[in-house]
Amino acid sequence: MRRHQYVRAGILFGFLAILTVAGCASMRSGMKPGSGDVVADRQRLMRLNGASWGDIQAKAKAGNIEGIAVNAETLAMNAEHIPSMFPQGSLTDKSKAKPEVWQKFTEFQAASQNMATLSARLRDAAKAKDAATVDAMVKEFGGKACGTCHNPFRVPPPPPPRSS
Repeated sequence: MRRHQYVRAGILFGFLAILTVAGCASMRSGMKPGSGDVVADRQRLMRLNGASWGDIQAKAKAGNIEGIAVNAETLAMNAEHIPSMFPQGSLTDKSKAKPEVWQKFTEFQAASQNMATLSARLRDAAKAKDAATVDAMVKEFGGKACGTCHNPFRVPPPPPPRSS
């Protein structure tokens, strides 16, 4: 593993540790974890997911199959928390969520659970050093895990500017 990959993994673990400690401390005091801004909190979680997915792709390309396990575990754990980060009434101008999140909340929860399940399978295949399974899963993960939520429940990003 290259040094920058260790640094990125260390940063990721540090961020998760801080979130865990902060969450436990605030829960002990009777407060909910997070900043109090549910949209900002879920956007940070989604950025963490994006960074974890980017690391998975880089590790797969580099042949670091076993190293993918920690990133897949992060995705699996985060997916378990996604529905709770979308309380009723949290659709704001800052949010990229569609109203369908709340209109079809059972489907939204199922999409999140699907991501948790696929992430856990990816983690387990990576731990087992099953390169063929990991490679196959990485190729389809974006559409089968992330896409089942992003496509129906997230406003798509604007198209990139066209160069003339």
